[in-house]
Amino acid sequence: MQQLHLGYSPCPNDTFIFYGLIHGKIPSLEIKFIEQLEDVETLNQLALQSQLDLTKISYHAFGHLRKDYVLLRSGGALGRGCGPLIVAGNNTSMAQLQGKKIAIPGQLTTANLLLQLHSEGYEDVLILPFDQIMAAVAQGKVDAGVIIHESRFTYQQHGLKQVLDLGQWWEEETGCPIPLGGILAKRTLGTKLIHQIDKALRHSIEYAYAHPHEPQAYIKQHAQELDDSVIRNHIDLYVNDFSIDLGDEGIQAVKSLLDRAEKRGIIPSCNLPLFAE
Repeated sequence: MQQLHLGYSPCPNDTFIFYGLIHGKIPSLEIKFIEQLEDVETLNQLALQSQLDLTKISYHAFGHLRKDYVLLRSGGALGRGCGPLIVAGNNTSMAQLQGKKIAIPGQLTTANLLLQLHSEGYEDVLILPFDQIMAAVAQGKVDAGVIIHESRFTYQQHGLKQVLDLGQWWEEETGCPIPLGGILAKRTLGTKLIHQIDKALRHSIEYAYAHPHEPQAYIKQHAQELDDSVIRNHIDLYVNDFSIDLGDEGIQAVKSLLDRAEKRGIIPSCNLPLFAE
């Protein structure tokens, strides 16, 4: 049986999505997955080193990986009302934050890409694991932070205030949903196998929806926040129709993000197709 190295994050949306795939619930796929759960920036860096056959990545990182990886249509995080938030310890504005120190969850995260695309002047960043950013802001170690994942639902408990919803800004700026993270496969796996994996991943999501209680123990095993309502809200926000299939609207959103990043010189240009053909 073929073995493939698969990376994804311990966040509830990913463990929900991949549960069926790695627990043998998709019998038509004769592949053993060796899973590695890491925060998204670690996955970005592992992919840059070509260490993963399949992986969840930030769309920012995908801009640097297009030579070696293709995008899958299933399994990603893309939608509306789900973008990163910029938070601070007191009321402030984006203009006032220019030149100030801002914590980000990784250099190659889409959160940082959106921050840089918003406008110039936000280059003084401190990279922290996403679950440490709120504490850094609350303790005054940084002037603001870009938060993702479960932090969207809990930042007010830390006494923090929202400065800007970067996802909302993106949607108003482009009319597109916000592409946060996608699933990549090495181009060297070949078109036939990549299509089989993409189809199996779609079935894995459908399996999780059809058996919502079955993945719960696995999800809680890895979640940062154990409150059932936080986990449920997280999955509801980041797993949607775009996770099952990007569709034309999702593909256009991805292309728009990459095009804007190319024009700003943030990512290199690439003429290879996004998907396995």
